[in-house]
Amino acid sequence: MPAHILIVEDDENISHMIEATLSIGGYTSEIAADGEAALSAILNNNYDLVLLDIMLPKLDGFTVFERKGNKEVPVIFLTAMGDIPSKVKGLKMGAEDYIVKPFEAVELLARVEVVLRRSLPGLPLLNYLNIVVDLEGHLVTVEGKVVDLTPKEFDLLTFFIKNIDIALTRERLLAVVWGYGYAGETRTVDTHVQQLRKKLGLHDNLITIPRLGYRLESA
Repeated sequence: MPAHILIVEDDENISHMIEATLSIGGYTSEIAADGEAALSAILNNNYDLVLLDIMLPKLDGFTVFERKGNKEVPVIFLTAMGDIPSKVKGLKMGAEDYIVKPFEAVELLARVEVVLRRSLPGLPLLNYLNIVVDLEGHLVTVEGKVVDLTPKEFDLLTFFIKNIDIALTRERLLAVVWGYGYAGETRTVDTHVQQLRKKLGLHDNLITIPRLGYRLESA
């Protein structure tokens, strides 16, 4: 079963960006938009990880962490508060990690994977045609042979495989793979798609949708 993660974030755009990013790693997730909802969710459900913002309505993230008591669940604080005292406080409370916003999708996934490796037996493999994606090892093979992909190519491929037969705009791909607020041009996506087609033989499967983006079709 994929890891199930609670996203605690009151900014809707950011929470949905995080949700889409987590899908790259093969994770499922839920969203809580304030501290009270987050605390209730943590106490009444089982999660493999909580991504917890600090500046929240009703209850702040530190208070949520304190009030969860003995409920065993790893926590990564996600916050715009980058000052050293806040970082130290979060880590001394027992958080697994502390990530300052804005952050790139690949950074978030890397931090999440590190934490989950300590609590879960292993991360899943993704399969498409003759391609196998090892999420834990960050490795891609085609018919058993390793194919060298850049980190962004790896994230882009994984996101396509997790969204088979779904039309994905260049803007969404930029937001998810290159990170929230990424200012690069959509040509960046086109270049990386071309490399995936070339390296993995996906010319007939990774389809261009004119004036929109791309779609990876069912095998």
